[in-house]
Amino acid sequence: MTKSKKANAKLRAIQKIIIDGLNNLLSAFEKAYAILITYTVKTKDRFPSIYRYFDGLTNQHIITPSKALFKSSKIEDMGNFITANIMKRLPHIDEQNVEEIMHNPSNKSFLEMLTKGFGIDSDKEKTYTALGNVGFKRILIANRGEIALRIIRACRELGIGCVVIYSELEKDSLAVKFADKSYNIGKSKNYLDIKKIVKIAKQSECDAIHPGYGFLAENPKFAKLCEKNGIKFIGPSSKMIEKLGDKVEAKKAMLKSNIPIIEGVKEDLKSKRHALRIAKRIGFPVILKASAGGGGKGMRVVAKEEEVFNAYECASKEALNAFDNDSLYIEKYLEEPKHIEFQILADKHGNVIHLGERDCSIQRRHQKLIEEAPSPALSNELREAMGNAAVNAVKAIGYVGAGTVEFLLDKNKNFYFIEMNTRIQVEHGVTEMVTNVDLVKEQIKLAEGAKLTYKQEDIKIDGHAIECRINAEDPSNDFAPSPGTIVNYLPPGGLGIRISSSCHTGCNVSPQFDSLIALLICYGNTRQEAIARMKRALDEFIIEGVKTTIPFHQLVLSKRQFLRGNVTTSFIENNDIIEELKGIKPKKDVLPKDKKVLIVTTAVAQYLAKKQNGVHNNGKINPWVMAARQEAMSEGSLEE
Repeated sequence: MTKSKKANAKLRAIQKIIIDGLNNLLSAFEKAYAILITYTVKTKDRFPSIYRYFDGLTNQHIITPSKALFKSSKIEDMGNFITANIMKRLPHIDEQNVEEIMHNPSNKSFLEMLTKGFGIDSDKEKTYTALGNVGFKRILIANRGEIALRIIRACRELGIGCVVIYSELEKDSLAVKFADKSYNIGKSKNYLDIKKIVKIAKQSECDAIHPGYGFLAENPKFAKLCEKNGIKFIGPSSKMIEKLGDKVEAKKAMLKSNIPIIEGVKEDLKSKRHALRIAKRIGFPVILKASAGGGGKGMRVVAKEEEVFNAYECASKEALNAFDNDSLYIEKYLEEPKHIEFQILADKHGNVIHLGERDCSIQRRHQKLIEEAPSPALSNELREAMGNAAVNAVKAIGYVGAGTVEFLLDKNKNFYFIEMNTRIQVEHGVTEMVTNVDLVKEQIKLAEGAKLTYKQEDIKIDGHAIECRINAEDPSNDFAPSPGTIVNYLPPGGLGIRISSSCHTGCNVSPQFDSLIALLICYGNTRQEAIARMKRALDEFIIEGVKTTIPFHQLVLSKRQFLRGNVTTSFIENNDIIEELKGIKPKKDVLPKDKKVLIVTTAVAQYLAKKQNGVHNNGKINPWVMAARQEAMSEGSLEE
């Protein structure tokens, strides 16, 4: 008995030693873990870009932290550790060369080996900017629809949190579904409520706001309110937006940089009589334009003297409604020019590059409908001259961010500046397809303070891309809006096809917003291949429930002049596109599946009810007819 007690006491003593030892080990581990968490949080707060980079490497199992990492405080050891871990995991690395490369990780062979090892084609995967130590943690997207979804995707890839706002009508939108957080702003008009939007940004702890395009993208008051509240507006400064938003002031700035502009008055018109005097001096035709805006609003072409007064009044009213400013200016109207725009990127260090041009000549009432890159109208020499002019203009005014310099090109190959857009363009995807660079990500990084790492000679344009804007409009009825519910949505697929859209089956196209359904972009090695691919994609695109502009695009792409690249801003008028569309018989509307089910089930129910009650079809009303009547009553076309 005594021996048993002694054995038990010895066992308990051993157990206590083991437990105490484990507790001591756990205590040390807990302290080390607490220190690790503290330093991780500090790194994330102070150096978010480094944190995102390191976090990505560990999450993808590219590197595995070891004890050696935590024993050293030297940044060189950290770099060597990351490099060595990466090298070990690259499938195409020759270990005999590792030691040599490790001694000189800045040489070209090191970079080439890394990109090759990761399976990256350096000519295809391009980033034009390098971030510093400051990055955004969360961005509020002050927009909706396709562009909101586009920005969410860019934020996801950059490791940045995203917040969206939505109206009461759009609580089930894809942007709301995919964002980290979403806030209801009430009525649709509140997309323009700058105070409410900034309040939500502060409430959700966003350090930046992306305006997208349209709405508030070029509103200097919104940009200024963001600056006042310590929130970064992803775009140029409020002063720059105001300067370039005033078309007259923008032209003055271009003149100082020796950029050609169209002949006209260099100030706002004082009255319609003032407009008439200038028109007589420079000669008809002339064009009246809104000083405070673009996009075809507040714009009128005047061919004769007697049309000036009426055109002035109409343009002035339209400008006031669109931009809250009725100021107009006048210039000589170029007949049948080409509309060419250059995409630029500019950092805060004074570096500027352009990423080639887009041809936006296919327009209706000054609204772009088809865009392509590169332009079939430009020779290499002309492209270089126009690109240099765009870059020099941007450098001269000190612009920072992504932007577009727009020109008109006349039949004699003379080009003239018309305006600069201080935002991402609807058609930016065309440039992305031929340059393989994500413009939205570059725009965000430039707003973070990134520096351009590429020179102009490094930019290469590869292949050809065309974009068709698919809108909910009836082209056979003068492009009348066609709001409603999309009952069937099946986009095309295959190599070289990109769809930018937030629509889907069951999606409602509201008359309160832009009618855009999708941006269909097709890429090819040549223009001919891109056109062939676009024709095929348009044939495949199924959208039912609303009218769309697909028939318009199909007709344009069938025209010989388009196939030859002979397009101008008067292409639609010169080729009688509208008249031809009106002559095309619309396809018979296919009855939606839900209505078919309703008709069949109602008819069957009626038939079974009558059969159960002993009523036979001997001269009495057919149950199918009754079903049709019930359907009509449910839609309000008959009264009980």
